[in-house]
Amino acid sequence: MLEGAVTALTWQLVTDPVGRPGPENMAIDQALLDEVDRGGEVSYLRLYRWNPPCLSFGRNEPALARYDRAEIERLGLDVVRRPTGGRAVWHDDEVTYAVAAPVAAFGCLRDSYQAIHQRLARALRALGLDATLAPAGARPGALSAGACFAQPIGGEVLVRGRKVVGSAQVRQGNAFLQHGSILLGGSQEMVTRVSREGAAAPGAGSLSEALGRRVEFEEVARVLAQAWPEDEEVVRHGRPAHPPIRQSAFSDPSWTWRR
Repeated sequence: MLEGAVTALTWQLVTDPVGRPGPENMAIDQALLDEVDRGGEVSYLRLYRWNPPCLSFGRNEPALARYDRAEIERLGLDVVRRPTGGRAVWHDDEVTYAVAAPVAAFGCLRDSYQAIHQRLARALRALGLDATLAPAGARPGALSAGACFAQPIGGEVLVRGRKVVGSAQVRQGNAFLQHGSILLGGSQEMVTRVSREGAAAPGAGSLSEALGRRVEFEEVARVLAQAWPEDEEVVRHGRPAHPPIRQSAFSDPSWTWRR
């Protein structure tokens, strides 16, 4: 499905530049998904940070086997398990985006994944980056194959052949949540440091590195909001969302370390 084929929606833009702990961020994303699934009248584009920095695992990732829990605790790292799939991400110097929208508006998983990444790539091109999408034939590796940024898969956003956006999606009833990291700077070496396998992420790149200057959260948030299609209404405001949230589930170690 191309961008033009996506059903026009009304979007609520939620920006949270100060940052929140991992469990709270995941709980808010889940709450937005719940609201859309209940038949809410708007879809959501949320742009946010993590404070403190946090290591996140994919929903079904074998974290107990793959990561050194004792080392993570020794380093005092915050850790959370996402409601979406995929592999580990170190959330630090980045813009995280979350899209909660009706399945019917975007179609199948592959089509929705590509349509959202087309919008992200268009925003990055507005910054002066040569942002493209990975070829459709590129396929994901096994969950134990390394960090999220270790390799691009079909439809993901690349700059100079390097992955700058790592995304994952989950579907619930009539709605879906897709969220991901847009790297401003830094690296994913923390994933390597706590991995039992020492799996590096050689394919990761950052916007600051690609542009040769510091790129800030506010700059990326602005072009992302402007990149949404003109035929879709975007209700812009700067307040974080406060729907009912189930934060306790994402704070529970039995969820984080369930496998």
